[in-house]
Amino acid sequence: MPTVKRDTYTPDSLLSVAVRVFNERGYDGTSMEHLSKAAGISKSSIYHHVRGKEELLRRAISRALDSLFAVLDEPAAGEGRAVARLEHVTRRTVEVLMAELPYVTLLLRVRGNTDTEVWAMGRRREFDQRVAELVKQAAADGDLRADVDARLATRLLFGMINSVAEWYRPDRAVSGHGPEGGDTSAEVAEAVVRTAFAGLRTH
Repeated sequence: MPTVKRDTYTPDSLLSVAVRVFNERGYDGTSMEHLSKAAGISKSSIYHHVRGKEELLRRAISRALDSLFAVLDEPAAGEGRAVARLEHVTRRTVEVLMAELPYVTLLLRVRGNTDTEVWAMGRRREFDQRVAELVKQAAADGDLRADVDARLATRLLFGMINSVAEWYRPDRAVSGHGPEGGDTSAEVAEAVVRTAFAGLRTH
């Protein structure tokens, strides 16, 4: 019965549906009617949990950003040589992307059309800048190639990391080693680190 579905719906399950619809239709192309139909509840039931779709967007993006910034607070991201810290951040960023795939995918697609998107882009730049500082320090330590500009190296590194969101699907076989036939997040993360730093490290 509809009342049972409405009573058992939670903010987390509503957020999960909203993120799926945002990724499928685009945030601007999603209406409250679309969210209502996808969730199987009335629009008034959605408004019981949130003020509107932008609040859902902010909650979703916050989940992705909080997970990414948490990586920078891990001990291995703040101790030791800069290149080792950079490799750790790279590895863990890939793992977070795969663990929070729908949420990070949504974050990567924001374009600054709303206040929430502008805020999210600012937070993304802050994260990128902190990683860029690690790249600069590793280059200054002599552990990364001096003939590759640090800003360019950072963009290339994030380009490789972010591309995982475009092709990785947990239920699609890639190498057949991970759960359900796909690669594990650790395998993908290690492949990114080895591929990127084989070209960036000094030898």
